[in-house]
Amino acid sequence: MLKSAEPFAFGGLWETWKDKGNPNGEPIHSCSIITTMPNALIAPIHYRMPAILPEELYKDWIGPTNDDTGLLRELLSPYDPGLMKAYQVSTLVNSPKNYGPELIAPVES
Repeated sequence: MLKSAEPFAFGGLWETWKDKGNPNGEPIHSCSIITTMPNALIAPIHYRMPAILPEELYKDWIGPTNDDTGLLRELLSPYDPGLMKAYQVSTLVNSPKNYGPELIAPVES
């Protein structure tokens, strides 16, 4: 979570494609979140983290004419840990069957 509690965006990719085995079928819309090495805050929790993009660089990421792979690669760096905070949540987050605000509520330690 960001210390500011503001929403944030992950770097990701999306594609619309057709199954080669069913070329007359409906188009398939798919996406993926790009991960990167963890920053100092996340490293004790997991070996990778989503690539969080600073708001001022959103247009650089989604710009359809941006083919500067060096710049795009730099955007996938670990996010500044000083701008983030971490807290323990319920193990309910470990199952995709669970959904709801209780998944991100802090657990009292």
